[in-house]
Amino acid sequence: MAIVLDRHQGLLLDKDEQIGLECPYCNVYSHMTPQSVPGVDDLLRHRPKHVGLVYRCDACNAPVFLRFAVKEFSDNRIELYRNFVELERPKERFAFSYLPKETEILFREALSCYSGNNFNAFASMCRRSASSAYEALGEGGRLRAFEEIVIAQDIAGIDDETFGPIKTVLFDADTEDELPMLSHAQAGILLEVLKDMLYQCFVRRGKLTRALKVRRFFVQEAENDLASSA
Repeated sequence: MAIVLDRHQGLLLDKDEQIGLECPYCNVYSHMTPQSVPGVDDLLRHRPKHVGLVYRCDACNAPVFLRFAVKEFSDNRIELYRNFVELERPKERFAFSYLPKETEILFREALSCYSGNNFNAFASMCRRSASSAYEALGEGGRLRAFEEIVIAQDIAGIDDETFGPIKTVLFDADTEDELPMLSHAQAGILLEVLKDMLYQCFVRRGKLTRALKVRRFFVQEAENDLASSA
């Protein structure tokens, strides 16, 4: 697959070349249509290391900005690497209302770091979010959370080598200096694992407790109606 900016023909793509991703505006996974590209003459003159292209989300028509690294310059064209960086990422969603207040604040900031592609800042905030969650869970909370993490690793089939940095961030790093450097892929795994842990420890319990209260309320109302009509 080649992505080429030609002096005379503009943006050239392979016939089957399509970009699909989750739109940061409408949160729909959609095809992206090229909308605006920089002037090739200027690029050939200045020879930047990266090039920004504007795509249009086919679902909501919003502009989506992607950054590509330059692979090669020639006399009349620039070839780009196929991988790109999303300059705006969709906001991650979570049932924050079920989290303890401090954990909610820290986890919201963690997700902001992730959406901004600041993956090592994200790791640091995940560590703080997890520590806050363990404290909120009380005695045995850290062990319970660790068990949930191990279960998540087993369910997802993640090998120990890949999962090692995730465990280090959430359980083994006592200081910032001990945190591992994370790649985009590792940060994605950390995100999903921490979301699952917080869901199992707080959200699931909160939703179940709320559902049972609602059930008891309607049962009590029905019993009161029967008693009043007797």
